[in-house]
Amino acid sequence: MYKNFFKRFVDFLVAGIGLLLLSPIFILVTISLFIANNGKPFFFQPRPGKGRRIFKIVKFKTMNDKRDAEGQLLSDAQRLTAIGAFVRKTSLDEIPQLINVLIGDMSLIGPRPLLVQYLPLYNEFQKRRHEVRPGITGWAQVNGRNSISWDQKFKYDVWYVDNASFSLDLRIFFLTIKKVFVREGISAEGQVTIEVFKGNDNE
Repeated sequence: MYKNFFKRFVDFLVAGIGLLLLSPIFILVTISLFIANNGKPFFFQPRPGKGRRIFKIVKFKTMNDKRDAEGQLLSDAQRLTAIGAFVRKTSLDEIPQLINVLIGDMSLIGPRPLLVQYLPLYNEFQKRRHEVRPGITGWAQVNGRNSISWDQKFKYDVWYVDNASFSLDLRIFFLTIKKVFVREGISAEGQVTIEVFKGNDNE
């Protein structure tokens, strides 16, 4: 009952209230990033959702589009703006995803939507993460986020698929708030962004 109906109702209600309450911050960050990123405050990217259906995720754009002499994008660390670094550390870059939740592409709680190019790399176990809507935060995020291995992250994702409930979602929600304040597990050690998933070596 919860997974099939009540969860979607809660998502819609909380996302709507969240956007309303966070609108002053949303506007302020949008203006700041509009200036820092030459008129591009938002980042859009295709991601696989429930049933591997592709949708466009929206986030605040924390990196600029600067390129080297050969026209190649500079590294993530070089393109991360000062305001972008702050927005990422405080997880404010996730706020626009509430729009994805409102329209039904995402849930508040669920496995994080990863890159489309990862889809052919998943084994049968890892593919199960797409049995539910992806979330803004999830079980993997409150158990290490970007500081844990891909293997462990997928195990947490599938565990959530099998154990999703209102009480678990509530627990993840409050643990997420805690981790945002302590800024824990935002990136892997020595990296600005998460390490690229390259598939399963044992297959």
